[in-house]
Amino acid sequence: MIKMETIRHYFPGLSELQVQQLAALYNLYADWNVKINLISRKDIENLYERHVLHSMGIGQFVRFKPSTTILDAGTGGGFPGIPLAILFPETSFLLIDSIGKKIKVAQSIADSIGLTNVQTKHNRIEEVTTTFDFVVSRAVMTLPELVKSIRHLIKKEQINAIPNGLICLKGGDIQQETAPYSKQMIRVDLSDYFKETFFKTKKIIYIPL
Repeated sequence: MIKMETIRHYFPGLSELQVQQLAALYNLYADWNVKINLISRKDIENLYERHVLHSMGIGQFVRFKPSTTILDAGTGGGFPGIPLAILFPETSFLLIDSIGKKIKVAQSIADSIGLTNVQTKHNRIEEVTTTFDFVVSRAVMTLPELVKSIRHLIKKEQINAIPNGLICLKGGDIQQETAPYSKQMIRVDLSDYFKETFFKTKKIIYIPL
């Protein structure tokens, strides 16, 4: 089980406030997990490795500039959105999920740690009308389904080092679902960033749109 020391090792530039916000997540999620099954009971002990650090892997791939807008599609209880919002306090995040009780948890946790750059909505992707620089997601649906659902939500104007688009966290064998995007996508193995065994099969898939 990895702890906050590991997070600080991989992200040495964290402010004291960011460290405090990240450190608060375990108790908050553990308390909520008793009421609502957000994370498997066995997995709550691995919160920092399998959920927090996993989400923050996107922050190793790209450093979002201030004023960037990001949609977290299918956030569940707040992943990857909440760890990323802690990491990028000047970036605006909208977290959506089709399950209302999970969105309530995400909003409660954001409020509890004082995140002012997070909004949450009980919405399906199809109901979103605002545009964003990036959509982030963690294995909510296959890539073709997701690309089709969010393509129209991507802003045309670019302010970051990479073009606007979709950034997904994926695991396992994804060769078939990534095949239609092989010429345009960038695939990054999270084991390039993190040495823990859990990350050996975990990947970031970035598709400019």
